Amino acid sequence: MSALLKSSMKFILIVSLILVSLLAYNWSRVAQLYGTITLFDEGVIVENFMNMNKIFPSVEIVSTSSPYFFSSKPVVLPTTYIYKDETHSIDSFLERSQTTALLVLKGDDITHESYYQGTDEADRRISWSVSKSFLSAIFGVAVERGAIKSIEDQVIDYVPELIGSGYENVSIKDVLQMSSGVRFDEDYQNFNSDINRFGRNMALGGSFDDFAKTLVNEREPGTFLHYVSIDTQVLGWVLRKATGETIVDYFNKHLWSEIHPEANTYYVTDGSGEPMVLGGLNMRTRDYAKFGRLYRDNGRWNGKQVIPEEWVKSSVTPDAEHLQPGVRDSSEIDLGYGYQWWLPLNADQEFMALGVYDQFIYVNQKANVVIVKNSTNTRFMENNFESAHETVEVFRAIVESIKAEQVASNSISGK
Repeated sequence: MSALLKSSMKFILIVSLILVSLLAYNWSRVAQLYGTITLFDEGVIVENFMNMNKIFPSVEIVSTSSPYFFSSKPVVLPTTYIYKDETHSIDSFLERSQTTALLVLKGDDITHESYYQGTDEADRRISWSVSKSFLSAIFGVAVERGAIKSIEDQVIDYVPELIGSGYENVSIKDVLQMSSGVRFDEDYQNFNSDINRFGRNMALGGSFDDFAKTLVNEREPGTFLHYVSIDTQVLGWVLRKATGETIVDYFNKHLWSEIHPEANTYYVTDGSGEPMVLGGLNMRTRDYAKFGRLYRDNGRWNGKQVIPEEWVKSSVTPDAEHLQPGVRDSSEIDLGYGYQWWLPLNADQEFMALGVYDQFIYVNQKANVVIVKNSTNTRFMENNFESAHETVEVFRAIVESIKAEQVASNSISGK
C-alpha cells in the first residue's frame, strides 16, 4: 500500500471519527431537527401529535388540585349539516378532516365523545395555536392584579430587549389583537417561511426570545389584522418580565390547577427551557373542554371567578373595524379577532380557540355548549382556510341537534 493511500485513508478515518463524535454529541438536536422536518408527514402525523414530548424538549405542569370529571348524557350526533347551501354527511366530514377527537359538552354533561385514527381519551394532544387563548387567559389575570398596568402600554416598557426590533413602538393591545404590524410569513407549506424558520430554530436549540428580536415592522400597528404567531411569544415575554414568575408557575397557579384537570399538561420548550406559549400546550381532550367551559361561563369555575369576567368579554369582542368578522383582504382569513380568540362569521355569542391542522375549542354561550375537535387535517390551509368555516357549520348543526333533543325530552316529560 502506497504512503499516499495510507495517508488518505488515515485522513478519512480521522474525519469520520470527528463527524461521528459531533453527531453523537449533538444527537438530540439532530433528532429534533429530523422530527421537525417530518412532523407532518402522512403516516406519522397522528402519532407525532400525541407524543410531542418525545420529539422536543418539554416541561410538565402538575396540577395541585383533585381532578374534576364531567358527567355523561349521550345525545346522538346529527347525520348531516348544511354548508354553502348543500347538505353534507357529518361522518364523511369527520373522516375527511382527519379528526382524532370530538367532544361535545352541554352544561356539565358530555353529550358526545369519540376518538379516531387509533387515539383514545388518555392521549395528550398538541393544541398548536389553541395555546394562544390559554396565554391570553393568564395575561388577563396579570392585568387585573396590576402586574401589567395597562394593555395600552408599550411592549418595550416591559421588555426593553426588544428595542430596535419590529416590536418597538407597539402597544401590548396591538400584539394581543394580532395587529402588531410585524412582518411574518405563517405559511406552513413554505420551507423558508418565518414559521418554519422558527421551527428549525427551536429544533436546533435556539431561543424564542432571540428569534423575536430578529423580526421587523412592515405596517402601522393597530390598523391591520395579520396573524403573527411570534406576537404571542412576545406576550409571554411581557408576562414573565411583569410578574417576575415563570410561565409554568403562573399558568399552574392561576389557571391549570383552578380547572381541576384530569391529567398533567406539558409545554414544548426551546433550548433554554422556555415554553412555546404560541402553540406548545399538550393535554387531554376533556381538559381542553374544561378551558372552554371556563370561558363559556365568563371566567368562572364552579362559582369561583378564575379569569376576570371583563377580560373574558373583551377577549371575544372585536373593538376595531379591522378585527370584525368579514372580508377584509384576500390574503387574510375573514374570521373576527379579539385577545387571542377568534369569532366566526355571523357569530351569535360564539367564539373559538383555533389551531393549525384543525384544532378547535368552540364556545356557544347562548346554547351553553362547548365543542372540542382535535385533528391532523393536512388540508387545513386550502381555499383560504375554508375548513374553519365548514367546521363551524358542523358545530352549529350539533348545537341545533342538542336543542331539538332537549325540546323533545321536555315534551315527553311534560316540562
